Amino acid sequence: MSKAIRIHAHGGPEVLTYEDTDPGQPGSGQILIRHTAIGLNFIDVYHRTGLYPPPGGFPLVPGSEAAGVVLEVGQDVDWLKQGDRIAYAVTTGAYAQKRVIDASRVVKVPDGISDEQAAAMMLKGMTSEYLLRRTFKVKAGDTILFHAAAGGVGLILGQWAKHLGATVIGTASSSDKIELAKVHGFDHVINYKEQDFVAGVAAITGGRKCDVVYDSVGNDTFPASLDCLRPLGMFVSFGQSSGPIPPFSMSLLAQKGSLFATRPTLFVYNAKREDLEASAAALFEVVLSGAVKIKINQRYALKDAGKAHSDLEGRRTTGTTILIP
Repeated sequence: MSKAIRIHAHGGPEVLTYEDTDPGQPGSGQILIRHTAIGLNFIDVYHRTGLYPPPGGFPLVPGSEAAGVVLEVGQDVDWLKQGDRIAYAVTTGAYAQKRVIDASRVVKVPDGISDEQAAAMMLKGMTSEYLLRRTFKVKAGDTILFHAAAGGVGLILGQWAKHLGATVIGTASSSDKIELAKVHGFDHVINYKEQDFVAGVAAITGGRKCDVVYDSVGNDTFPASLDCLRPLGMFVSFGQSSGPIPPFSMSLLAQKGSLFATRPTLFVYNAKREDLEASAAALFEVVLSGAVKIKINQRYALKDAGKAHSDLEGRRTTGTTILIP
């Protein structure tokens, strides 16, 4: 028997219940793993509240990233063995001590990266990878704006973007978060509670604005984010922590400078095995080189997932948080 957090109905953090579960046995193409660390992400909140429908319905085991050890290998899996260290980012199912998962969705964790680091960076790090290297190919000399700079994705993406040679502008809500972002690659951080970030971007760039805006906030930052883009710039909406962006006319993009807009997701970008492997390899490379450092800022026991969700939603966390099974 194993323990897991399960959701039986949408609601607040109180619907996260700690229960006995049977992980089952691996079938063909599957593995049974024991988690050693589990990542916390805002998508977990979206599944809990119903903003994103639960894949497969209820009861739902939330959680999108984790690291662990292979316990058993099913048939037709010849590249993994018992004892291998693995990590993954999938849609749901990570809030558990043990689970069965398709082997095609995991990658081996290289020496030099701890289980906690792997669990903390797979979803956030591979999100940073596709945003910077595929959605908009950031290069030296580009200027980017990233909202929620002190969040989990922000602290990874800021370092990676700086490594690529970009000028990195962020927004944050407090002086502590601003300082945290600045030591993680951000050249400039605007306190959006004290200053209009559109005016801040204009002042920082001398009116030239940005090549790309990465926005995981949603309702609270739209459409102002569009006003931070130079003509032909790209608006990348990859989350909605403040609520979804309301419907808008496509003509708004023309009015703001023939802008591009996209709503990408990691699970589409890494749907193919070869893309998953390439994304993870790029992430491992920048971490092992020291260009991107992964620091765990908060740890909670798995049974205290409700408290972790409350703190995340209340903006009482910074950077990366993990759950310990």
